[in-house]
Parts: sequence; structure tokens; C-alpha cells
Amino acid sequence: MLKNLAVFCGSSLGTDIEYKNEAVALGKLLATNQIRLIYGGGRVGLMGAIADSVLANGGEVVGVIPQFLWEREVGHSGLTDLHIVQSMHERKQKMAEFAEGFITMPGGIGSFEEFFEILTWRQLNLHQKPIGLLNVSGYYDLLIQFLENSVAKGFFSPNTQDLIWIENKPEVLLQKMLATSPAQDFDAGKI
Repeated sequence: MLKNLAVFCGSSLGTDIEYKNEAVALGKLLATNQIRLIYGGGRVGLMGAIADSVLANGGEVVGVIPQFLWEREVGHSGLTDLHIVQSMHERKQKMAEFAEGFITMPGGIGSFEEFFEILTWRQLNLHQKPIGLLNVSGYYDLLIQFLENSVAKGFFSPNTQDLIWIENKPEVLLQKMLATSPAQDFDAGKI
């Protein structure tokens, strides 16, 4: 059962209010389902919105933030648990260790990088944890199109593409991820 979920998302709220609304909705769903949020430890943007929502609904939140970001005063001081690490690499590694699944919400380059790294690790069978992409207001439409084009051009395996749950609403995405066995595997030989 999925009890610890990492969410990658922006340190900005973005330009569409739906990004924040869905972050708040996902936070409430996590708390209601007693799923601990693992995230980047920030108090700003979508990161702050989802953390605050989980906490406001009685859930637990574990933040992992590098020292240099904590010193810039972007860290969230009201979390259930906070890990201050030395580097971005250590942050991602800790989040991956703590999490039993991953969701990427709208975000910037950091969120893209986290999504692709965790997908790469899954493709290489370094973990068998479910990966979700929350496509709020079509934010990831062009990325999805890019991935489909990469499959068509022979650089991205359809097997790897099948490892990503893509949904527009947090309740649908979370329901699918909860029904997924973490031990689900695929044929790495077809990559």
C-alpha cells in the first residue's frame, strides 16, 4: 500500500489558479488517505500550497531541502519532519528513498529534471515505484506530445512511456496509483 508519496512541483504558483487549486486538492486527498507527503521542503509556490493543505487536513509532511535553499528562507518550518541536506543530488536521493511513488505537478526546470531522473531510474529497474504526471489545465500537453514523438522517432520506448500514469485530476491519478502494484515490472530489454 502506498503510504509515502513524493510530489515534484513548482516553487512558483504559475499563471493559472487551477495549479494551486489542484495542489490543495491533492494535499487533501493525501491526508484523507493517510499518505505522507514527501516533497522538496519549500514554503513557497505549489510546494507550499500542497504542504499546507496536507497539514491543514491532518496529514504528515516530510520535507527535504538543501542547506543553501534553507538559508534563502524558502524552507517550510512547520513540517512533520524536515531533512536539511547538502546538495540537490542528496535531496533527490533522499526523496526517492522515502517515497513509494511519485507525482509530478506543474513546475519548472527542477520539476522536469526530477520527473525525468525518476523515470530514468524506473526504466533502468532501479525502482519499481509508480510514476504519475498530473496534467493540470493541459500544462504537460506539449511534454506528452514530445514523449509520443520520441517514441515515433525511436528514441523512447513505448514500454517506458507505459510506466507513466497521466491524468488531469488528482483524484483519478491517485486512485490509479493506489491500484498499481509497486512490483510491476517491464521488459528492460526493449528499451
